[in-house]
Amino acid sequence: MKRRVVITGIGLVTPMGHQIETVWQKMLNGESGVGYITLFDASSFPTKIAAEVKNFDMSVIGEDPKRWEKQDRHTRFALGAGFFAMTDAGLWDAGKKTKAFQYDSERIGVYTGAGEGQQDFDSFAEMTLAAIDYKSDGKFDMGKFIAKGVEILDPIEELEQEPNMPAAHLAAMFQSFGPNVNCLTACAASSQAVGEAAQIIKNDEADIMIAGGAHSMIHPFGVTGFNLLTALSTNNGNPQGASKPFDKERDGFILGEGAAVVILEELEHAKKRGAKIYAELAGYGATSDAFRITDIHPDGRGAIGCIKKAMEDAGLSPDEVDYINAHGTSTGVNDRIETLAIKKVFGERAYQIPVSSTKSMTGHLIAAAGASELIYCLLAIRDGIVPPTINYSVKDPECDLDYVPNKARKVKCDAALSNSFGFGGQNVTLAVRRYNA
Repeated sequence: MKRRVVITGIGLVTPMGHQIETVWQKMLNGESGVGYITLFDASSFPTKIAAEVKNFDMSVIGEDPKRWEKQDRHTRFALGAGFFAMTDAGLWDAGKKTKAFQYDSERIGVYTGAGEGQQDFDSFAEMTLAAIDYKSDGKFDMGKFIAKGVEILDPIEELEQEPNMPAAHLAAMFQSFGPNVNCLTACAASSQAVGEAAQIIKNDEADIMIAGGAHSMIHPFGVTGFNLLTALSTNNGNPQGASKPFDKERDGFILGEGAAVVILEELEHAKKRGAKIYAELAGYGATSDAFRITDIHPDGRGAIGCIKKAMEDAGLSPDEVDYINAHGTSTGVNDRIETLAIKKVFGERAYQIPVSSTKSMTGHLIAAAGASELIYCLLAIRDGIVPPTINYSVKDPECDLDYVPNKARKVKCDAALSNSFGFGGQNVTLAVRRYNA
């Protein structure tokens, strides 16, 4: 019999907060987590706004913050989200910091879609200055650059920047001896991690997978890179109104940060221990545009393909999809092509499906975006209400679907799709549906 995968725990660390119900209520109220950048001096940057995580350190999960000073923001966020998810699933005892259920450590794994950590811009600048000979010809001396690096860089902090470190720390914290993988497929990473983790369970290589992602690119290099790509909004005068997916006046996305983790579990394993079940992870579709590094194929072929694959995997017909959490970045190209892809897959039915972009409130969590948006789909199924796309006011003729403008909406929601499309042409759709015993 085919092994089925259900979701039994969820955890978030986001610009909207780090308690599930708090984040969800803010989202249903149409609130925004966007503000002016405080993590560094962005006063000279074209973009001065972002969606930063606030009021989170490791004491929130009972850890000594000093113990984690050399671990990066993405790792700390991942551990927070993982802790919340494992506790929510009834697998981890928050007070005793040990197993609440005696799972087989060799049958639990970790799969993250995590990005690189914060780059040490100050040290890099100091190394660069040390390497330039201003007294003579101004040439760059690599030997001096390296010598300064050896002098001032911390080897542990350099190691902790690696994208796989969140997965390593999650495994250590939760005694996970099973498969341990990290993928970094840009903005599709955590969705891909969840999809691939489900395949591991279906292939009987694990019974439980801690799956999700973490990322923080709110640093000089990250903002500079996206500014050079003209991908970020420069609506600095109105931070909370700057992310406006599908609106005709959109001018780019808002950079966010955070982490999201879901606990995937084989159905019979979950039933035997009496776990609560949010929904079944029923379908996973992954494709490549194979077109341009930063552009979606104009016909939407990658997006169309992954949506179709996820629906086929889940056994869902177009009439059974009740909600789509869009990738919805608030960039001109993405929103237009995603709208086109949805219409090509669903035909006239596309106009009857609520489609919203929660990035309008959270900003774009990059590698962590997909898993967080999957969680919002789960909550929509649980509560029968879908979150809005805020800041929507001017209709774009090329974006003509129902984007749940500005106000949450009560709907019948038994099945939902979550889309994630990343630079490099990676595309992932996850399909979840209400679990019926």
